[in-house]
Amino acid sequence: MALFEASDLHLRFGDRVVLENVSLAFEAGRLSGIMGPNGAGKTTCFNVLTGRYKPDRGRVLLEGRDITGRPPQDIARLGVARSFQLMSLFDEFTVFENVAIALPATRRRGHDALGQAYADPALVSEAYAILDQVGLADHADDPAKSLSYGARRALEIGVALACRPKLLFLDEPTAGLGSDGRARLAQLVGKLKGALTIVIIEHDMEFLFSLADEISVIHWGQVIARGTPAELKTNAWVQASNLGRLN
Repeated sequence: MALFEASDLHLRFGDRVVLENVSLAFEAGRLSGIMGPNGAGKTTCFNVLTGRYKPDRGRVLLEGRDITGRPPQDIARLGVARSFQLMSLFDEFTVFENVAIALPATRRRGHDALGQAYADPALVSEAYAILDQVGLADHADDPAKSLSYGARRALEIGVALACRPKLLFLDEPTAGLGSDGRARLAQLVGKLKGALTIVIIEHDMEFLFSLADEISVIHWGQVIARGTPAELKTNAWVQASNLGRLN
């Protein structure tokens, strides 16, 4: 059984069908990709999988448990974390504070949780371990707003990791990054690969093809192809589209 499965998802906005009979499965410990042209339904699909939208029909299962239509915060508590195309960080907090406040042990403390986190050596150590993992330990005391765009992307992943997810969804993580930023992000994701289950929506096909174990292609709100990067490179539809223009 896959760690996370979606079967026959259908979603309509008014008279427009945005997802039609979409089925996906993500195996534990693997990196899966979702690709497709702009407007294909990729991010809408992510939003259904993570609870932001409820499908008109179909089911979403996490470890065999039906989570269809449950609120995003409930799904997050079950071990699903995600990033967004538009980053969501506490800009006035330090890099350390952004990660520390996301730790489950910090959130359980309620009033003055962050102040208590600073006073708890175990929490400080855990937060620094995550910052080291994403390459930001040397910036722990910097305000989040002072980071470069690429470092902010890394911090967003660090915040997601602080939630101790079983499954990490990354929505267009290379958006806005230059070639150096994409290379650093690929290195970071490559280090995380295998340590947890990762699903990436991505428009940068070289980035995705270099990392993913399996990729699903969504177009017109449907899954039209699925396979390894090598298999998709020989897929007639992918070859005929802009998605197939890889070095």
